[in-house]
Amino acid sequence: MKTKLLLIQLFITFQFSMVFCQQIEELHTVSVNSLQELQDYFSYNPEKDVIISAHCGGMLPYFPENCIESCEKTLSLLPSFFEIDPRLTKDGIMVLMHDADIKRTTNGTGLVSDFTYEELQQFNLKDREGNVTQYKIPTIVEMFEWGKDKTVFNLDNKDNGSHTWDYYIKQLKEGGEWYPYKNIMLSVRSIEEAMYYWEHGVNDRMFCVEISSMEHFEKYDRSPIPWRQIMAYIRLTVDPELEDLYGMLHERGVSIMTSIHPSADRVGRESDRRIAYLRELVAMPDIIETDYPSEFAVLPRSRDELRMLREKAAKRIGY
Repeated sequence: MKTKLLLIQLFITFQFSMVFCQQIEELHTVSVNSLQELQDYFSYNPEKDVIISAHCGGMLPYFPENCIESCEKTLSLLPSFFEIDPRLTKDGIMVLMHDADIKRTTNGTGLVSDFTYEELQQFNLKDREGNVTQYKIPTIVEMFEWGKDKTVFNLDNKDNGSHTWDYYIKQLKEGGEWYPYKNIMLSVRSIEEAMYYWEHGVNDRMFCVEISSMEHFEKYDRSPIPWRQIMAYIRLTVDPELEDLYGMLHERGVSIMTSIHPSADRVGRESDRRIAYLRELVAMPDIIETDYPSEFAVLPRSRDELRMLREKAAKRIGY
């Protein structure tokens, strides 16, 4: 009888553990397989939750930047999409690496462009604290394969210039290696770069562009690129003096994104950083790009919650 009871207890424990593990590993995914679905994902809606974007793919202790395993870990915690950093190796393989030199993020040293892909595989990625992990430098196609039906990628071209613009065009057009992956957005540093892609036939993607002034807005308004294919980067924080600009973007269905990796992400104490994050959330940009998406998993991101927080703050200061 005792043996039977013990077996029942063990079975229940095993079943509970399996369910618990499945819950832990369940990913927050989005399936994007067309331009229309990409546009729907980024289109402005005043009732959408604030989206958290993982800068450099996000990072956690023992989960380094620009790493497939780190992206998967992030999606186990909250919905997100990933800004990633492509660079070309000596033998023309596109890998993910933020810096030109691998010293900061691996246990090696030297320029990405001085190594072949196979030579780079001798090194291991390091996390933000400098801990060497088991993870290797991935190719961009390995990341795309992992991300199919899971998420969206925002490509930040680190070898920026017409030579890599042409490489991107070749890969993104029909017949190119990246063409099947419709969950790709391109970050561009100027309207000239955006127009180069557009005029060379990259018309089925979205563009992340800086629009932090009326001058920027007017340039894109005059361009042939539809507003529905634009997501607006407005720099480090929401500026109350630019409310009219944000309204014009929203009227055109364009979501606005702040990038806080040079600002709130750099606040040292965890409790102070949490306050800095809440301030950014309460300002209600549509998207916040951060090095540490995992820290947003426990923070409010729905518009209703953020409006309530804003109202409470206003009452406390007598507004």
